[in-house]
Amino acid sequence: MEMSATGTLAAATLGEPAAQTELQAEVETEPQAERPAQQLPELLERLRSVSFPTLGHFLEEGFCSSEIRTIVPGARMVGVASTARIPDADAVAVNHALLRLQPGEVLVLDMDGDRQHAPVGAVTGAAARARGAAGILVDGPVTDVVELNDANDGGALPVFARGTTCCTTKRHASGRAEFGVPVSVGGVTVRPGDLVLGDDNGVVVLAPEVAAAVVLQAVESDAAEPTILNRIAAGEPLDGILYLGQ
Repeated sequence: MEMSATGTLAAATLGEPAAQTELQAEVETEPQAERPAQQLPELLERLRSVSFPTLGHFLEEGFCSSEIRTIVPGARMVGVASTARIPDADAVAVNHALLRLQPGEVLVLDMDGDRQHAPVGAVTGAAARARGAAGILVDGPVTDVVELNDANDGGALPVFARGTTCCTTKRHASGRAEFGVPVSVGGVTVRPGDLVLGDDNGVVVLAPEVAAAVVLQAVESDAAEPTILNRIAAGEPLDGILYLGQ
């Protein structure tokens, strides 16, 4: 959602950027095992109601490169990261990552810098859905775009990647893949258990603590925007609507 610039909302949104940046830094250096428990189902449900760009009004970190785009237009992704680093364009490693998936998780694949080989296609997508995945996020290309968009079984699985290709991973079984480790996607570090959010605008990766700290502000900001848009449409003077500073 586009940032509304009214004085009241702007003050609530941008009043403490330093504190928010400090929070993000603390989360990024905190060991996974020591993170406090979250009311995860409630948090995920609240995030499903939020316009993800609204989170960009409150945060600076966690936004994947704009090169990571949706492959399934209109699909929204909200889930918990299940990570894998896949070197050697190894399709066997991708299969092992699929078997590790739990319902509600997002399969996050770091292709170790490979921008040529697609690890995800029709079979991978179907297997992820069978595991109850919330989506797939790839730091590389995918293939079988038509099949990935096929909604004949009740809705296509959200898939986000750097693009598409006809060149795929191979059955190398190199044994060098790593699972359940911090990985990098679109310039963002993704840790197991992070929250992965995606829509037509892009992908956001947040630690649960960070998401919990801003989700209510985001909900309030979203709720206020229709009134602002209506006031603009009604022809009210913009200097009475837009935030112009102190």
